[in-house]
Amino acid sequence: MLLPSFSDVHVHLDSSRIGLPFREHTGAPGVWGMMMNDRRNWRNTDVPHADIVAGTLERMIAKGTTRVRSYAQVDVDCRLEKFDSVMAAKEKFAAHADVQIMTFPQAGILREEGTVELLEESLKQGADVMGGIDPSMLDRDPARHLDIVFGLAEKYQVEVDIHLHEPGHLGVFSTDLVTERTRALGMQGKVTMSHAYDLGAVDEATSRRLIDTFAELDISMATVAPSTSNHLSLVQLVEAGVRVGLGEDGQRDYWSPYGNCDMLDRTWQLAFVNGFRRDDLIELALAVGTMGGASIMSPDSPRPTGPGERPGAAVGDRADLLLVDGETPTSAVMDRGDDRTVIHDGRVVADGLQVIGL
Repeated sequence: MLLPSFSDVHVHLDSSRIGLPFREHTGAPGVWGMMMNDRRNWRNTDVPHADIVAGTLERMIAKGTTRVRSYAQVDVDCRLEKFDSVMAAKEKFAAHADVQIMTFPQAGILREEGTVELLEESLKQGADVMGGIDPSMLDRDPARHLDIVFGLAEKYQVEVDIHLHEPGHLGVFSTDLVTERTRALGMQGKVTMSHAYDLGAVDEATSRRLIDTFAELDISMATVAPSTSNHLSLVQLVEAGVRVGLGEDGQRDYWSPYGNCDMLDRTWQLAFVNGFRRDDLIELALAVGTMGGASIMSPDSPRPTGPGERPGAAVGDRADLLLVDGETPTSAVMDRGDDRTVIHDGRVVADGLQVIGL
């Protein structure tokens, strides 16, 4: 099968433990508890952090991902160390994949003095996207949190990506604040909502209003295929014209033991958690995992607009492609074979799960 290559638009390269010995999961529940677990442990390895990050990106490319939007945690603990590791990996694999780096306040923006200055420094050093996280639940001052996020994005002319775990109506409240700023600042097409997996837990009219607002303001969404039934309808989002992409989130890190650098696996998961069985719906999941994410990183890229479409492999499209064994697109997703050849911008960059040309 010839498919578009994958786009992972929600991945934490900076927290990966890919290639390291498996370890017991010790994280406490909640964003803050998980983050503190990461702080206690991420330096406890004999392998340099930059090598872990680069090794993870290399495996992702080998398995068929050539477009990546990675978080890079910036806070008073790691300062710019994690950001520097992701930046180095981006430069090392510049000929193999397109990589965007999001400067990400995993610990919030307001809880620890000095965070804003570090975030701004990362933007000066070339971060592509300004991140925000749970403005109501983590920082507990959503207006100030979002003022800083959008203010820095406007100052450095970068996009915004909001990491939202907030439940139900609290998540809707924060989302409405994001859409208000998007409209007021004329940032249509430059904002992404990541996770936002509980926006479908409210009444149907509110969920529909959010979908229509995302479409109106060209606010994109990045999902990691969570095991919840409360997310907004994938079909409704795509049919409304919302750009939707897929990501692996953390990969065998201090937050979770899940993740293996394989977006074909995560595409299977996206189809599974949505209850897709029909071929046209499974092909929609595949389109989201490939060209849906590409349209988040580059809005001019062809995007899926409904079930059954196969964007990204037409005459004239950029040659970012994956050859993988399979009888049909659905069989390729179900079987997830290892016979893969990866093409980036018209050049073979990986074959047989090995990156070429390093």
